[in-house]
Amino acid sequence: MRLFGRTVEGMRIVIAGGHGQIALRLERLLAARGDEVAGIIRRSEQGDDLREAGAEPILLDLESASVEEVAAHLQGADAAVFAAGAGPGSGAARKDTVDKDAAVLFADAAVRAGVRRFVVVSSMGADPRHEGDEIFDVYLRAKGEADAYVGGLDALDWTILRPGALTNDAGKGLVRLEAHTGRGAVPRDDVAAVLAELVDTPATAGLTLELISGSAPVSVAVKSVAGN
Repeated sequence: MRLFGRTVEGMRIVIAGGHGQIALRLERLLAARGDEVAGIIRRSEQGDDLREAGAEPILLDLESASVEEVAAHLQGADAAVFAAGAGPGSGAARKDTVDKDAAVLFADAAVRAGVRRFVVVSSMGADPRHEGDEIFDVYLRAKGEADAYVGGLDALDWTILRPGALTNDAGKGLVRLEAHTGRGAVPRDDVAAVLAELVDTPATAGLTLELISGSAPVSVAVKSVAGN
């Protein structure tokens, strides 16, 4: 039974890119508050890290899986979070196959499975029209194209989060979350905390938000953009 966006017994949330640095932090937060969390991973040896975080590992390669295969793992979920990425050491081709194509696949699978709440971890500067030939330019275009695709799906209550420069500093729980924040850094801890609030705040559906460190407590910042 839902109660102000939450189920009394907790939500079931499936995270793509479940072994990522932000995803593992998010899994810990969601599990600690009583949600049922599953993370999609490509390598079985990553499973123990997810279990330690309180999440169920799902072994699935989003670069080769079908929409039907992914949708089967999303059945019954209350929300889906796309936090996958090709990673800093990957080439241009994987920016397209992971950062764009896997995001599109995951969104299509959510639609197929009837999962409306859909949150994307994107990047500040993501833009399908971004110019340049460096790897990072390709990455920003791929992210932008994925965001544009998700944003066109009426069957999803989507929210796109675009953090600034990510750090491993301890989170302070103080952020700036707006449509346009300007450049800045933000700890991964705080990105995860914002994602946990966004998953739980469907009133942010339809928003693309930038995130950097700031002065507002996470819950206040999310309520503010949600119009509460």
